[in-house]
Amino acid sequence: MKKINSVEEYIEEHAHFSEALVLLRDIINRTECVETIKWNAPVYTINNKNVLGLGAFKNHFGIWFFNGVFLKDKHNILVNAQENKTKALRQMRFESVSEIDENIILDYIKEAIENQKLGKEIKPDRNKKETVIPKELNDLLAKNKGLKNSFESLSPYKQREYCEYIDSAKRETTKQTRLEKITPMILQNIGLNDKYKNC
Repeated sequence: MKKINSVEEYIEEHAHFSEALVLLRDIINRTECVETIKWNAPVYTINNKNVLGLGAFKNHFGIWFFNGVFLKDKHNILVNAQENKTKALRQMRFESVSEIDENIILDYIKEAIENQKLGKEIKPDRNKKETVIPKELNDLLAKNKGLKNSFESLSPYKQREYCEYIDSAKRETTKQTRLEKITPMILQNIGLNDKYKNC
């Protein structure tokens, strides 16, 4: 996938909806939102906080609201793109330019901006498992800066897998053997069970 550097480029990439995207962009740019590119798509912010984004797909296009869950949605037009996965994100989807009602869209955008200014946002779940690094692994990371950097660049899930792998060894010798085994894997940015996941 090519890197998108501007909103114009994004619109060019999605030429089948270019007219609609230009129209939506004009509506958004009437507000005080700041236009940026994040995750290869146009994103609009207030005080460096993500408020909404523009998106185009094969059969539809639209606006997504990062904290859309707080919108009143009086026209009942917002959808949750990934039920049970996204708590805050909501999408306003269209299939053609004729479905775009500028006044309704502007109304929703202004409400989203106001909500952001009021600090209405879903905070990340703090109850998620904390990664507890076993002493043996911690000692090794403290001695090896490269290994420590590689470990920290792994996803929390992969970090936990390694920690549990070391922690579950009963004998000290087993822990040492396991540490020797995982060191090159961590340096290569490989998760403990990656080879099984790719089968």
